Amino acid sequence: MYEGVVQDLIDELGRLPGVGPKSAQRIAFHLLQADPADVRRFAEVLLEVKDKVKFCSICFNVAEDDQCRICRDPRRDPSVLCVVEEYKDVVAIERTREFRGRYHVLGGAISPIDGIGPEQLHIRELLTRLGDGAVTEVILATDPNLEGEATATYLTRMLGPLGLRVTRLASGLPVGGDLEYADEVTLGRAFVGRQTAT
Repeated sequence: MYEGVVQDLIDELGRLPGVGPKSAQRIAFHLLQADPADVRRFAEVLLEVKDKVKFCSICFNVAEDDQCRICRDPRRDPSVLCVVEEYKDVVAIERTREFRGRYHVLGGAISPIDGIGPEQLHIRELLTRLGDGAVTEVILATDPNLEGEATATYLTRMLGPLGLRVTRLASGLPVGGDLEYADEVTLGRAFVGRQTAT
């Protein structure tokens, strides 16, 4: 549609997750109109991220060093391990300020349709981490969708023989939601996880 490098830019931006053709076009034209110093700084940050950021050797969260800041923090409770699918899930949980343990990032969820099995995830490394006996509880914080449920079920079966307390995040109705709009699985979970009214 556009000539040469402009179309190349739109195409590359369109490959980003959550960026459709219209958004890619808007971002491309924003960059074309932006101050060259701002665009140069943006490009340098992208290159620097690819250069400096790696994955934590312990939990597979993003890090600039061999270990992420959470794994290095001596104030974190080493006996509780929260297993998440992606490193963005760590950020979401950290924002709540409710969890003071450590994390393990699987790098995805089991999805046979996408060709992702347990071998493609950091499950072997999780089992190795649990081998030293320091962890007493594993919290499974996978997404409440088909892939997340399959992953949690698989991990529950794998971890059962280790004698650990394996828990799953509660799920149910969102605050401010209407019952009529809740799907059957969410509503069913809300009934199973009901609590005594206080």
